[in-house]
Amino acid sequence: MLETDTCYSAQHLAEAAEVMRTLDVDAIEAVVARLAAARAAGGRLFVLGVGGSAANASHAVNDFRKICGFEAYAPTDNVAELTARTNDDGWASVFEAWLETSRLRAEDAVLVFSVGGGDLERNVSPNLVRALQYAKRVGATITGVVGRDGGYTAKVADACVVIPTVSAVNTTPHAEAFQAVVWHLFVSHPALKTSETKWETVR
Repeated sequence: MLETDTCYSAQHLAEAAEVMRTLDVDAIEAVVARLAAARAAGGRLFVLGVGGSAANASHAVNDFRKICGFEAYAPTDNVAELTARTNDDGWASVFEAWLETSRLRAEDAVLVFSVGGGDLERNVSPNLVRALQYAKRVGATITGVVGRDGGYTAKVADACVVIPTVSAVNTTPHAEAFQAVVWHLFVSHPALKTSETKWETVR
């Protein structure tokens, strides 16, 4: 944890600056390359996240579709299906079942947003783990933007960005905040971006 002699706001922003400074650019470029390859192959993108990461997934889907011309979906955008599956079959299987019904195939890509990345032994985001196990079985590309040590996502991903932990007590806010920084980088990257955003074209 970074030490400062000033207020909490200054501390938090100093931590954020350290996260930014230590982000792995090569890992970011590797994810971009994988996503660009999936789009070029006619694949779709499925963005998975829970909690705050689910909200990030929804926003990212909008950006990938509108800015990158990439057919993209987030299962958490369909609250009726998500809650029906949870009620009838349990939380752990909801993403796996959603991907199966969507006929996930080898040409497609999965992008995980998560603080922990999933861990069956500790019962952390088992739905992400089972979804990724299914993605591996069908041969889909697996990518992620995750925090802490990346958990199961980082272990099995073809390319993954792990948000550096610079403050143990602020692992979650930095991980979720920098998910947004990184996916906005993705959709702004020349390898993925196909359309101009509005405020860059208004004079």
